[in-house]
Amino acid sequence: MSRPVLSAHFESRMPSDVRLAQMKYAERKVKPEAVINVGIGNVSLPTNPAMMKRMFNLDAPDSPFSKGVIRYTATGGFDETQEAFKNILKCEGFDTSKLSVTVTDGGSTSMELLLLGVCGPAGTDEKPLMMIDPAYTNYISFAERTGRKTVTIKRNLNEDGKFGLPEIDKIEEMIKATNPGALLIIPYDNPTGQLYDKKTLNALAELCVKYNMWMVSDEAYRELYYVDGAELVSIWGITDKEVPGIEGRRISIETASKVWNACGLRIGALVTDNDEFSNRCAAEYTANLCANAIGQYIFGALAHESKEQIADWCKGLRDYYKDLIFKVSKNLKDLEPGLVVSSPDASIYTVIDVRNVVKPGFDSIDFVLYCAGEGSVDLNGVQTTLLVAPMKGFYDIAKGEQNPGSTQFRISYVETPENMLKVPELFVKLLKQYEAGR
Repeated sequence: MSRPVLSAHFESRMPSDVRLAQMKYAERKVKPEAVINVGIGNVSLPTNPAMMKRMFNLDAPDSPFSKGVIRYTATGGFDETQEAFKNILKCEGFDTSKLSVTVTDGGSTSMELLLLGVCGPAGTDEKPLMMIDPAYTNYISFAERTGRKTVTIKRNLNEDGKFGLPEIDKIEEMIKATNPGALLIIPYDNPTGQLYDKKTLNALAELCVKYNMWMVSDEAYRELYYVDGAELVSIWGITDKEVPGIEGRRISIETASKVWNACGLRIGALVTDNDEFSNRCAAEYTANLCANAIGQYIFGALAHESKEQIADWCKGLRDYYKDLIFKVSKNLKDLEPGLVVSSPDASIYTVIDVRNVVKPGFDSIDFVLYCAGEGSVDLNGVQTTLLVAPMKGFYDIAKGEQNPGSTQFRISYVETPENMLKVPELFVKLLKQYEAGR
């Protein structure tokens, strides 16, 4: 008897690089005594107190769920949830008077909506999304899902750990050659940890105006930066006063996941200063009906936080991550000086490049699968393995082109400080074990 046939799209799909190790480890029949998972940015810190209060009191008299009824919200979300996203920006000094918010099921859904809103028709090369490689893998995955085209500007990880952005004239050449619909930036970058400065953002904004593109900023990590003297930057800090014509073409992707420690809440947003984009976005999202109502209500607590409360919360997180990232980065280099370790400037990630310490033919995915499927080392008398993300899927590479991610990995600062400080020794020991058997 014949069997039903999968679509070509489904047949081609492989797990996202950020989930690959976790899925392989789940299949492992004989597991080691301990595992440390830094392959995915699944923050394990407690969420904001105002959100926590609502989470534990869904039956409070003023809760919309006090009678056990959970109805759809408006497609754009509760007014209060929209206001929460605006309040955060307002408390950080940005003008929100002309901003519109569509609340979504996590930042990931915002990414998919974005592609539908700024790119050319499905299955064509028209109006691609221009990204800066390496780019967060979900943009590449959603582009493939929706049949939209992406093009990339290449960054290289230098020996000093800095990712170098191409000169503005090189970026302009790429724009002329590919005619993008939008330019995507991640100022506090995932996966590289690179921090964009205001001068760079303004230069990129000028290109967006000159070539009539949308400017899109993924601001999931906006408040997480660790460079002494650096200022908070945002697409909402770029105005017509600095870059004439930028207003009306700005879009940001927001999320509850990272700065607000609520990955599982699955609340995000598309924010824009373009009314037509906002209206069409809501129209497209009506097929999803709305984002989850309970998550919206919990995040809505931030609509009532003061400037001081927002600032204190963000400073506490910056101090926490800065201490961890600097220690782990230093320990990696101390244990294996040949590693290239990305500069700890922003977000909650470090990229490790093993190109100088491995034999030819090394493949980051094979190493990740080895650690998840069979590898383990003795760590203080406990057999332990480590789950990390291979960087191959973060690069949008043409067929036949060398993928820099073949020797690169991303680690996420999501485990306890005690476990994070074990990562350098674990990584180096597992790498040596793997290379010895290859």
